[in-house]
Amino acid sequence: MNAADNIDFTQYDTQAISNSDRDHFLHPWQVFDAIAEEGALPIAAAEGAYIYDTDGNRYLDAVGGLWCTNIGMGRDEMADAIADQVRQMAYASPFVDMTNIPAATLATKLATLAPGNLNHVALSCGGSTAIDTAYRLIHFYQNCRGKHDKKHVISRVNSYHGSTYASMSIGGKPGDHPPEFDYIQDTIHHISCPNYYRADAGLSEADFLAAKLQELEDKILQVGQDKVAAFFAEPVFGAGGVIVPPQGYHRGTWEICQKYDVLYVSDEVVTAFGRLGHWFASKEVFDFQPDIICSAKGLTSGYQPLGATIYSSDIHQVISELGQGRCFTHGFTYSGHPVACAAALKNIEIMEREKLLSHVQDIAPYFQQQLKTLSDLPIVGDVRGVGLMACVEFVKDKTSKALFPEELDIGKWVSNQADSKGLIVRPIINLNVMSPPLIIDREQIDFIVATLRDSIVACMDDLKQHGHL
Repeated sequence: MNAADNIDFTQYDTQAISNSDRDHFLHPWQVFDAIAEEGALPIAAAEGAYIYDTDGNRYLDAVGGLWCTNIGMGRDEMADAIADQVRQMAYASPFVDMTNIPAATLATKLATLAPGNLNHVALSCGGSTAIDTAYRLIHFYQNCRGKHDKKHVISRVNSYHGSTYASMSIGGKPGDHPPEFDYIQDTIHHISCPNYYRADAGLSEADFLAAKLQELEDKILQVGQDKVAAFFAEPVFGAGGVIVPPQGYHRGTWEICQKYDVLYVSDEVVTAFGRLGHWFASKEVFDFQPDIICSAKGLTSGYQPLGATIYSSDIHQVISELGQGRCFTHGFTYSGHPVACAAALKNIEIMEREKLLSHVQDIAPYFQQQLKTLSDLPIVGDVRGVGLMACVEFVKDKTSKALFPEELDIGKWVSNQADSKGLIVRPIINLNVMSPPLIIDREQIDFIVATLRDSIVACMDDLKQHGHL
C-alpha cells in the first residue's frame, strides 16, 4: 500500500486550488508571468521518493523536495517522533538561560558528527538563517578580537547562500540579483566561479586551478587582509549548477584563508547529512577543516524547518571570554525548537540504523555513470555531479558550448516534458538539476535516466519544429 491508496483524489478541485494559490500565495522565486498563465502544480501526497498531485498522478521526485527529503517522505517513525514531542512539549523559549532536552541533545550530537573542533551550535530555522547567523557571528567575533575593520566577506559568482538580506547578498547568482531588490555591496565581494567546463579553450585544469586560487589571494590583498573577515563557499555549488571545483581547490582556498587570518565558512546546507555519502563533506570529501559549517535541509529530511550553524571552539573561546559582560544578541523565537530538534534526532537515528551513508557511497557512482550516458545527445553539453547531486547542462552547440537564448528557458522546456512522463527534475534556465532522496535504488535511477533521455529527445523535436535547432 502506498500513500495514494489512502487518499480519495476526487475530493480535490485542482483548478480551485490553483486559483486560490495564484490569488493569495506568493511563492519563493515566483515568476509572475508564468504563474498568471500556467498556475502551480498542487501536490497532495508523498511517500518515499514519490509525490502525487491533486489528480492522483505520481511523479518520481528526482529533486528530493529541494535537496532535502533525504530519508524519503511519509515515514511513520518521523510522524510519531514529531507527534510525541508535540504532546510532551510543543515549545519552550530558547532565550538567555532556558533550554530544552531535544535542543541540547541535538547540539551535542552535531558536535560529535562535525569535523575537528566544531563543538558549538547555534540553531535556527533553515539554511538562510544559518548563513545569516554565521555572518553576524563573524562580526561579533571580530569585534571581540578588537578587529573592528575586519568585516568584509568574499564569496563566488554563481554561489547560492540563502534569501535573507545578508545571505542573498553573500550569494553570487546573477539571476538571483534582479534590479528590483537591494543588496549589501560595500562589504561583500565575489570572485569568479571555478567551473572548468566554462574555462577558456586550451587552458589546462592545473592552470585553471592556479588562476582561481590566485584570484582569491589577490582579492584578499586588494580589499586588505586587515579587512577581510571570512570566505563563504559551498563545497559543491548547489542552485548554481552542481559545479564541482577542480581537485585541490578547496584545500588551496583554505590554506589561503589560513595565511591571511580569514575564517572559512563552509555552506553545507545541501552537501551535509549524506548527500555526498558523509555527515559532512568538507573534511571527509574535500580535505579541509572549516571554521564554521552551516547546515539545514537533510538535517531533518524536510520533515521540520531547522538550520544549524556549527562553529569552532577557537571562535567560542574568544566570544565567551568571561568578565566582559557580553551578550550574543542574536537568535530566533524558534531557535532550538523542540519539535524540529526531535525530528532531526530521529532523522539522524534512521540514517545511522539504515546505514544510508554507506548506501549513498554504493549507489552514487551508478547514478553518476548512468547520467553520463546522456552525453551522446546533441544538446547535452555537460553532465556533472558528485554523490547524489547532478546537473545536465544544455547547449545549442557542443563545440563552442554556446547556450540557447535565456528567454527560451530550455531547462524548463525539458522539465515540462519530464513532468508529463512522471519525473520531477529542477529547471534552472539552461540546466536540469537533480538531488534524489538518499533511499533511491538502481531501478529508480534507471527510470530517471531513461525518462530524462525521452524528455530531452522530445524537447529536441519541439525545438526543431519551432526553428530553434
